[in-house]
Amino acid sequence: MAWFQRKNADIGDTDHPAVVDADVPTDPSIQRVYDDRMQCYHHLNQVLSSVQKQSKGVVLKLYIENFKQLNDVFGYSYSENLLTQIISYLKEKTKTAVYQYIGMEFIVILEGYTQGQAISLADEILAQFDSVWRVDDTDCLCSVQIGMCSYNDAKLSVDDLLKYLDLAISKAGEGGPNQAMMYNSSLHDQFLRRQTIARYLKTAIDNHEIEVRYRPTYHIEKQRFTRAEFYMRIFIKGIGLIGKSEFIPIAEDSGQIRSLEYFALEQVGSCIAELITAGKEFDSISLPISSVLLLQEDFLDKIRELIDKYQIPQGKLALEINESALTMAYLNINIVMQDLSDLGIEIILNDFGTGYTSITSMLALPVNTLKLERLFIWQLETNENSAYIIDGLIQIAKHLHLNIIAEGCETEHQVVSLTNSGCNYQQGFYYSPTVAKETLMDVIDASLAETRQTLAAEKEKMKK
Repeated sequence: MAWFQRKNADIGDTDHPAVVDADVPTDPSIQRVYDDRMQCYHHLNQVLSSVQKQSKGVVLKLYIENFKQLNDVFGYSYSENLLTQIISYLKEKTKTAVYQYIGMEFIVILEGYTQGQAISLADEILAQFDSVWRVDDTDCLCSVQIGMCSYNDAKLSVDDLLKYLDLAISKAGEGGPNQAMMYNSSLHDQFLRRQTIARYLKTAIDNHEIEVRYRPTYHIEKQRFTRAEFYMRIFIKGIGLIGKSEFIPIAEDSGQIRSLEYFALEQVGSCIAELITAGKEFDSISLPISSVLLLQEDFLDKIRELIDKYQIPQGKLALEINESALTMAYLNINIVMQDLSDLGIEIILNDFGTGYTSITSMLALPVNTLKLERLFIWQLETNENSAYIIDGLIQIAKHLHLNIIAEGCETEHQVVSLTNSGCNYQQGFYYSPTVAKETLMDVIDASLAETRQTLAAEKEKMKK
């Protein structure tokens, strides 16, 4: 079903249309959605080509957030009846065609609407979704996000319009369930920023413009730095220093995540080899990886090649996987994790405690280490009850014979609280900022006393 995947999602890629499908589906239900999508794209082309003739309007995109969960709870038949009811409501409310574009995304072209009229309509639709939907004598709540974009520019392309709608929906989602957002100048600035970053990423590796850093992790009992986490950032002229939290999602959307992550793997492999050659004692060097990478066919082969190339012993290479990744393609990712474990890779589950996975699911995974979400650590400063939650999570890890790392440690109060709860691995600015590989070679396998001057100098650099 390659036709069904969102293509050319790169925020900066406008060379190809968003709908180019060689494989036409044969399943009737899928065929219906496919036809809807093609008709929608054709309709959008029509209205945008007529902008020069003084036409105006707003395109509204609605995304049903929790439809999969409703399907899991109530079953396929119930969900199909609910979907039919929702589409009928939207058609009656908007008095125009409602296109099912991708999955649970629906597009309505409101010809002749002003922005104010479209916002009022969106508010009425959201009010309906604030109420229960009744299907077969069973009530349910369905949450949505709505993005809107007016078309009054003759230069606006369908592809850009669709990207604007996605950005508006994403921004709406930041406000919680059942929100609407009109694409505006602020979002347009964000779009241009993402576009610039996406284009820059295409040459950043070849031009050696990626700065490689490491976050050292301190072991309380051993009183030494025994771990480090790979980190990279990029300086872009006109924007400034960009951290991975911003450019990795863009790389995922643009299809550039493989080249970036494989570059990172090479850096980590080389670092491990240098540490071993230098006679350093350490637990592991970790690399946070995108869930997209786990689903690449050649990923395991790349790991095997890396292990062979740098002669990496078991347990020295660690891969961090976000807990949220386990909510999609769980079976496939679980299998890959099992294979990685068999290769001697330490598996670190990031953002532990955020609630994406149940404890039961976690027990089935080949996880060696849990990393506490930094928000928990920061709450130690403002909410005394957070200490009980953190202590409970640490005890869970201990009973499961798993390592646990606390990231984001910045104050002595946090360090004391974590240490009293038995959290041996601690990471954050209290101990060390991110450092270059050359500095890491001096920090790993050293105590706080031995690295005090070096890390103090690094902290001063970060303040400038």
